[in-house]
Amino acid sequence: MMEPLEEWALDQEWGDTVEPQAPPPDAGASSGRPVWYNLLQALRALIETVVPALAIAIGINLFLAQATQVQGQSMEPNLHTAQRLVVEKVTYRFHGPRRGDIVVIDMPEASPELLIKRVIGLPGETISSQGGRVFINGEPLDEPYIKQVGGRDIAEQVVPPLHVFVMGDNRRYSNDSRNFGPVPIESIVGRAWFSYWPLELLGLVH
Repeated sequence: MMEPLEEWALDQEWGDTVEPQAPPPDAGASSGRPVWYNLLQALRALIETVVPALAIAIGINLFLAQATQVQGQSMEPNLHTAQRLVVEKVTYRFHGPRRGDIVVIDMPEASPELLIKRVIGLPGETISSQGGRVFINGEPLDEPYIKQVGGRDIAEQVVPPLHVFVMGDNRRYSNDSRNFGPVPIESIVGRAWFSYWPLELLGLVH
């Protein structure tokens, strides 16, 4: 009765020494696939990564924010040429521009380039200036951001509905609403929000 047990034990021991068989050469291997197939897979992986990232970047640029660069001296001494800013596009979805906001404007009829100016007059207000001093509804406007008054005077006028009157902080060297008139609110790209270059000017735009 012992012999069958011994044979079974021998089979088990023998089985422990058997090496596993290698899988068939083409099982899970890509070496048997054509080169074009591997290239197609790599292209697919690239598209799946790049296209969503590109779509997100375009969506942010269109609806949330975009980068821009100051050109010229019209906003001196508060903004400088070659200074880089982030323009946010969310605020004006909830309310209109406010006095003192620095905005980026797209008005091809006024300039082929984007303009950056400060909102001075709001819809329905009467605006004028004398000796470089701005008056809103007959009252002098406090402008702490202006270092030197100047520039040509503004004849008294009413800012139309859905428009704003914009001016540069450097009044003597600014192409603004004194030249091309009030700006439609729909021409405002967004509000200058953050300065990121040069690093010494890093911070919120006021």
